[in-house]
Amino acid sequence: KGPSLYLVGYNDGTKSTRGVETAMVVACDARCAEPFEEWCFSTDPESVAKHRLMLTAFDGGKPAKSGTIEINVDVLDVNDNSPVFQKDVYSTTLIENASIGTIVIQVNATDLDGDANAEVRYSFGNEVDERLTELFSVDSLTGEIRVVGLIDFEKSKSYEIDVQASDKGPVPLSADKSVIISIIDVNDNAPEIEVTSFSSTVPEDARIGTTVALISVKEGTVVGHIAKDLGLDKSTLRNRGYRIVHGSSEPLFQVNKDDGILYVNRKIDREDLCERSKACVIELKTALENPLEVHYIAVEVLDVNDNSPSFPEMEKTLEMYESALPGARFQLHAAHDGDSGLLSVQQYKLSPNEHFRLEVKDRGEDRKTPILILQKSLDRESVKTHHLLLTAVDGGKPPKSGEMKITVLVVDVNDNHPVFTKDSYSVQLPENTAIGTTIIQVNATDLDDGSNGEIVYSFSDVVHGKVREYFNLNVKTGEITVSGILDFEERNRYEIDLQASDKGTIAFTTDTSVIINIIDVNDNAPEIEVTSFSKSLPEDCKSGTTVAVITVKDSDSGVNGKVLCFINQDVPFTLTSSVQNNMFSIVTKTPLDREKQSQYDVTIIAKDAGEPSLSSEKTIRIDISDVNDNSPQFLLSPYTFYLTENNSPGDSIFKLQATDQDEGDNALISYHIFRGGENVLSSFLNINPVNGDISALKNSGSPSLSSNVSVNVFLLDQNDNPPVILHPVSSNGSAEGVEEVPRNVPAGHLVTKVRAWDRRADVEGAIAVAFLFFRYGCLSKRFIGSDTIFHR
Repeated sequence: KGPSLYLVGYNDGTKSTRGVETAMVVACDARCAEPFEEWCFSTDPESVAKHRLMLTAFDGGKPAKSGTIEINVDVLDVNDNSPVFQKDVYSTTLIENASIGTIVIQVNATDLDGDANAEVRYSFGNEVDERLTELFSVDSLTGEIRVVGLIDFEKSKSYEIDVQASDKGPVPLSADKSVIISIIDVNDNAPEIEVTSFSSTVPEDARIGTTVALISVKEGTVVGHIAKDLGLDKSTLRNRGYRIVHGSSEPLFQVNKDDGILYVNRKIDREDLCERSKACVIELKTALENPLEVHYIAVEVLDVNDNSPSFPEMEKTLEMYESALPGARFQLHAAHDGDSGLLSVQQYKLSPNEHFRLEVKDRGEDRKTPILILQKSLDRESVKTHHLLLTAVDGGKPPKSGEMKITVLVVDVNDNHPVFTKDSYSVQLPENTAIGTTIIQVNATDLDDGSNGEIVYSFSDVVHGKVREYFNLNVKTGEITVSGILDFEERNRYEIDLQASDKGTIAFTTDTSVIINIIDVNDNAPEIEVTSFSKSLPEDCKSGTTVAVITVKDSDSGVNGKVLCFINQDVPFTLTSSVQNNMFSIVTKTPLDREKQSQYDVTIIAKDAGEPSLSSEKTIRIDISDVNDNSPQFLLSPYTFYLTENNSPGDSIFKLQATDQDEGDNALISYHIFRGGENVLSSFLNINPVNGDISALKNSGSPSLSSNVSVNVFLLDQNDNPPVILHPVSSNGSAEGVEEVPRNVPAGHLVTKVRAWDRRADVEGAIAVAFLFFRYGCLSKRFIGSDTIFHR
């Protein structure tokens, strides 16, 4: 339904589509599965450490439906803040001879970062003289400066110590402060007496004020009288032993005893004598004998520009993280110049470059410290190494200089995302590709160095677990291999979201998509499905009658899915295509005759057009149902047989038999006698309608079909008629007569005459007369004669 808009607002429920701080707007169209994120606020944990956002997705319906998710964004700290001291300058006083362990002062610095980036450690700066570390120490955790050595006012009246506060971030940032410690003198030194000249004997007439011995009191106090305007006679200098009083070492100066000229006895090096003092004054003592005279001579050694500035090392290597912010300070070792005053180091020069500038911190007493300041962000991916030349120049005329080569190695931080070589990848892959086959190799590069530039590949979180069963991703090489059986018919396209992540402390990731189009291969045989089927078909159906409807389906696509369907048999059926694709009808093509063949096994063959071609078969059995299209047929026509007369009613005389090629009820035959016309015999005959006993037949088909046959019957006479007694007849008409016979009549006496009649005309029609009588109480039967009668 077109683009979908995602709105993000605060957790109080307000929404905004404007890119204001702490708000985010993302949008997505219908082609993408995930919204593109566009962050519209700066992430500064020092301002807001956690953001709570509400992401709402709207669909394009009317009314629109939406879904909401809460997003908690934790802003991770990076070391972007340097420690800050609470004071610009720390100063304190300390009594000399303070006991060891005495806390002089405590410095304190804070860092706005979090965790290790905010942990501050204290130390002395790089320029602190080693002699100072013998007198003072700083606690790295608390910033307390303690006395660790003997403090002597007479050696130094004040100390200026550089203290450095550094955080513990991956790229440590630091800040420097000066701590000025003023030493308070205490009366801890008794005067020291040194006899520099002594006359062991004194004349007794010595005048008051005569010098007996010359003593000097430390701190410049002189005991004795020195004549300012003492005029000395040159001619007496040698005799009086005019000399410079010195110790065991050879003096720097000598006095000419002839002319009184003070001259240099050996090479004078002001830097050895006075180190870095502004004024270098050498006090000499001269003495004359007889009488003893002492004169103090102060010789000031003037500095000349005889030393060039020099650095502690000719080459300096600095490591700077490319994430260092402009303004970051890096203190360098100062150059040393043995000369003093204007002849010492007066300025530093840095070779021209766009990333660094130089700042010089003047600590007084010819102590100028160079500080390298980053003025433009570093990018290791652009320039890995910066070569600088630092020059220290003194104030001589002509000036002298010293150089130090500075190599700045830009240390990598994870500031680059991995970048894929393509925005998206696509590949075609045949289905059923063997497991382990490499499909494609994605490649991403990261301009960072070390672990920050090491790439690890993975599936995106949105990739469904089912996809992971089919494909495997090598986390190191980016190779995608087949890990499951791919089936075009199940799914023909996969779009897999991949991620390339570096191994930085805070890993950066980049997404890409790999589109895998599955190519169909002919791996599916056609499937035949009978959607409608008349199992039984009447044999009198017309040509073109539909027997069954079948659907042929091939899961392959393109040419592989095109199917040819046919019947490769000599049967009275054929296939006709339907309006719908891959649907066919089995129809009759010639008349059917069940009596010739009552059943057909029809095999349907479906064959696709792929290479190699695949086919399948399906056999259906078609039963031909009977219709009553056949009349019964007698075995003989006509039947001829002889029938004897006088059969018992119900006895089988003869049997007819007929057959019918139909089946079922259509083949059930019933027999009957045609009755009518002039056939008188039909009225005398019966026939069993079931088994055909006697003459005619009838079946029970519907409609009933019949057949006739002529039967010639010849009647043979049979003794099937009993004689009929005509006389005597009883009064009730029965053939039983009673005759009275006189007692004691002789044999042969005519009792009565019996008259009888038989319908048979042949010999079997003869009548035998039997008398039944009792003789002596016994019943006797006697045939006494017979009569002949004629038939009819």
